[in-house]
Formats: sequence, structure tokens, C-alpha cells
Amino acid sequence: MDDTANEGAPPTDGFVQLLPLEFHATPGVEDWHVLFWGAHVFYRTASFAQAAGFVAAIAEAASAVGHDPDVDVRPEGVTVRSFTRPDGALSRKDAELAAAVSAHAHRLGLQSDPSLLAVVGIAVAQDAATDTRPFWEAAFGYRRVGDEDLTDPLRRGPHLWFHELSPARPGRGRTHIDVSVPAEEAEKRVRAAIAAGGRIVDDSQAPSWWTIASPDNHGVDIAGWADVEA
Repeated sequence: MDDTANEGAPPTDGFVQLLPLEFHATPGVEDWHVLFWGAHVFYRTASFAQAAGFVAAIAEAASAVGHDPDVDVRPEGVTVRSFTRPDGALSRKDAELAAAVSAHAHRLGLQSDPSLLAVVGIAVAQDAATDTRPFWEAAFGYRRVGDEDLTDPLRRGPHLWFHELSPARPGRGRTHIDVSVPAEEAEKRVRAAIAAGGRIVDDSQAPSWWTIASPDNHGVDIAGWADVEA
């Protein structure tokens, strides 16, 4: 992998992975959930000014821990993502930062809302003899992470995950949408989508994930497995 894929990401020297269940066992991280690409939390705020004040507290926590998160600020609330490795893998630093951020949020009287957490990705199925990644890399302006993924270098847009089309259909690649949500929210999302006219295509892996389809047969995977992976 090109070293530029690490630009903007926390350093990974001496990396020791912390698995999701180990992360959740850390005191003080109860508001957080592990989705695709890291640990996430959303705290509601009453105004942009309150959100900005919370961001200042997050910066203080990041400086104290020595680990920088991704932060999205809106008048309605603040989303924080922490990760150590470019593929979203966690380390002890992520748990320390999560606990510090939550402590600041609670002191400010903020409440987390896991129903507003989601990471969306596009799964690209391609024939075994075809590598379409250069096309998508150029079209999206993304960078490669490992052998299967392309990501926004600033970690804003949906990731692209490439897998082999089965059964093989040369010249007929296809895509579906992956939605990573907190484990407790996954089945709620599925039920809501079915009530809105969708259908279940495959629930053999539930509650890890469900494959559902829209009324006109667009595929979506609703996944909660990342939050509970051991």
C-alpha cells in the first residue's frame, strides 16, 4: 500500500489491536459503538455554539491522550470517530480517547443517540479476471486501503469495497449498499425498511447482518456485526 494512504490518520507505530468487545469492556465508553472504520459516537446539542464548545473539549481530550479523532459538527450534534490503523482497527488509545470524550460530554450534560450513527459503503462486485479499482479510484479521487477497499482520503464519503462476483458474469459487474449501524439498531433498520416496502433477501446471518431489497430490487446489507466482533 502507498504510504500516502496513511496521510491524516493517527500513527500506527507499535500497533496492538484492540478488538470491539475489548473496546466495549473499557470503563467510560458505554456511549460508543464500533462500526466500519472505527469507534463512533453522536452527542446531541441544542445549538451550533454548544456543539463548538464541545469540540473544544474534544480537542482538549485529544491533546491529553495524544490521539486525534475525526469530528463532524452540526447544530444538531457532534459525531466523533476514533481509529488507529487506516483500515479502522482500534488500539488502547482509541478507548482512552473515547472515555475522555464521553466524560467531557457528560459534564456538559450531553446525551448520546446511537440511532443517528451509520457508516455507508458501496460494495462493488467484479469478475475474478477483472480489476475495476483503477476506474473507481480515478472517478472518486479515492485511495487504496489494503487489497479490497478504496476510501476518501479525508474520510468523508462512503468507502468502496471490492469483491468477486459469484456466480461469475463477465462484463456484468454490480453494486449494492452496505450500512454499518450499532448492533442494537440493526434489526430496527431492517423492520423499518420492510415496513416501507422492502423485502428480506437473506437473513441467514442475522443478527450479524441482513440482506434486504427495495421494491425495485436494489440490494442493501444492514450490518451490526462490527459492534460485537470478538
